[in-house]
Amino acid sequence: MKEEKWQEELERYFQGLRIIDKSQEEAREHFDQFCEFIVEPAVEALEDKLKQHGIKIKYWHQKYSCFHLQINFPGSKVANFHYVISLPKNSLDLKLSLKTFGRKDKNSPVSGGKEGPFLPGVKPEVILKLGKEDIILDIISHLKEFNYTARTSPD
Repeated sequence: MKEEKWQEELERYFQGLRIIDKSQEEAREHFDQFCEFIVEPAVEALEDKLKQHGIKIKYWHQKYSCFHLQINFPGSKVANFHYVISLPKNSLDLKLSLKTFGRKDKNSPVSGGKEGPFLPGVKPEVILKLGKEDIILDIISHLKEFNYTARTSPD
């Protein structure tokens, strides 16, 4: 009878590993869907409006890992602001992180890095239901906060 108990426990262990692997795989797939169907269309819409102000952007999506947006200074190829959404390694759900950083002017070094949760008030199960407007507003909010702080800081 004891032998059967340890065998059951071993089987529960392997079942637990399968559940973790499946959850991680689903999180990676959902992150890629989020980037492709929500974030990229939002960034493309924002890109059209920024072009009207002489601002170019670059963006790229690293599969299963991150989405990186770079907003340049007006009329320049020099990066002003970076907005990076990441799926933390070994994530079981879409509890994403956000990192923002940039430079005060074209000649200054990159600084002002902030890292924290992406849309902290939004639960992971709601991420795939966000609209492009939600993403655009978050990007603008962080861009505005970074640049206002950079332009008004004494150093």
